[in-house]
Amino acid sequence: MQVHVDKLSFSYTQRLVLNNISFTIESGDFLTLMGKNGTGKSTLIKCLLKIEKVPNNSIFFDGVDINDIKKFKNVGYVPQKLDFNYEFPITVSEILSSAYPKRKDAFYTSIINQLDLNHFYRENINTLSGGQLQRVFIARALLNNPKLLILDEPTVGIDNDNIQALYNILKHLKDQGVTIILSTHDIEFTKGLSDYFLVFNEMQDYNFYGA
Repeated sequence: MQVHVDKLSFSYTQRLVLNNISFTIESGDFLTLMGKNGTGKSTLIKCLLKIEKVPNNSIFFDGVDINDIKKFKNVGYVPQKLDFNYEFPITVSEILSSAYPKRKDAFYTSIINQLDLNHFYRENINTLSGGQLQRVFIARALLNNPKLLILDEPTVGIDNDNIQALYNILKHLKDQGVTIILSTHDIEFTKGLSDYFLVFNEMQDYNFYGA
């Protein structure tokens, strides 16, 4: 999926957060968002996902203004934290089934196997490690068969083994032509993955450049 952002600006009340941002990435490209907290990384993600309202003709997916898209198809999102009660008695199976209400088919099974969820598939989410939870969130996003995958700080709170597993998953998706946008403070993680970097600073300025 091509993502084109054209002179996007965004403010919260009187505070300018995004200032005249423009960039284009193509199918299979990997874009890393970097910058200190509060400089606009998460705000850009919210704009891309239509969580925040943006002006017409400022963000396009495959040439279509996102304001003309009633419901996103083939867009996956992995937030840093999900908005649900982690103490609520819900299993991995129930979370994934709710995201994929169709009959459990070969595609569904392939996602479970690809992310190695079988050995805790029936477990309650409050028994899982940070890395296991991250893989569940990624699986939920992948069940939408995304052409665009957006991840917000996906390495926070997970150990080195799971970070390496996440790297391998993203490399596989990139090789399959999935466009990936990832926000992180860990530039080492994206080495070998990133095609482009978008770096924000406190002056509401940015720098977009190739790897």
